[in-house]
Amino acid sequence: MSNHTGDTVLISEVGPRDGLQSIKTIMPTAFKLKWISALYDAGVREIEVGSFVPSKLLPQLADTAEVVAHALQHPGLTVMALVPNLRGAVTAFEAGVHKITLPISASVAHSLANVRKTPEEMMEEAKRIVAYRDANFPAISIEAGISTAFGCTLQGKVDEDDVIRLSVMAAQAGIDDIGLSDTTGYANPKQVRRLFRRLFDEVGEKAGAAHMHNTRGLGIANCLAAFEEGVRTFDSSQGGLGGCPYAPGASGNVVTEDLVFMFEAMNVKTHINYEKLMQARVALQEGLPNEPIYGMTPEAGLPKGFIQ
Repeated sequence: MSNHTGDTVLISEVGPRDGLQSIKTIMPTAFKLKWISALYDAGVREIEVGSFVPSKLLPQLADTAEVVAHALQHPGLTVMALVPNLRGAVTAFEAGVHKITLPISASVAHSLANVRKTPEEMMEEAKRIVAYRDANFPAISIEAGISTAFGCTLQGKVDEDDVIRLSVMAAQAGIDDIGLSDTTGYANPKQVRRLFRRLFDEVGEKAGAAHMHNTRGLGIANCLAAFEEGVRTFDSSQGGLGGCPYAPGASGNVVTEDLVFMFEAMNVKTHINYEKLMQARVALQEGLPNEPIYGMTPEAGLPKGFIQ
């Protein structure tokens, strides 16, 4: 194993989108804005702040345009939003986001359930979005998260060749970054290393973020496996918001606090201040007083003598 001293990773906080959309409680906008500012104060420099989808589908994210406007007031913060189609992308571009994420599923069954399109149809939509971006908003970055890349609750096994084929198509379509998402928490570290190695081989520097879920307790192990293969951007959710890791079938995003602790303990820089991250956790809990939030490090505290 190589010595990673001096390495830096980017922690991309997805709680305000992936976390909030998977709980029934709607966080009031004022609390969202306060939480995002607290994350920024802790040193978080990329936040997926919402999603441009019809509010009747996701009332939790109906205020995304307002949240984007607030997030844009923080210098040096990359403001991201998820969009499922061209209409959502146009709205996101006009709102001023720096980056959009497209959910492209490697599982046909999941793709139809999630975006009502096959993976190939979604790729055609991605090409239209790229063309529109190139013509009108060339500075905005587009990333694709290849969801269900490690397995799917609807169809079971997902062929790794399908994942890589879609990733190559995304790169050829002009998408800037292609990440792999363990949407269902099926991944194991060996599989993560294998798939990310293939991804780097095929798309090179367009290989993007690891988006891991802790459904079966392997989220952090899978992040480490991806890191060892060269991944340097990791999606995570404060307080593990987005499904309880202990409930069968729950999504269970990797806990930002635990991920930051792991990297900082390894002397890999996140540029996130752990104590201030805990203050952001308080802001999150204030906005969702009745929702459970998770995290091993927040419960255990930092080790004696640990200095960031």
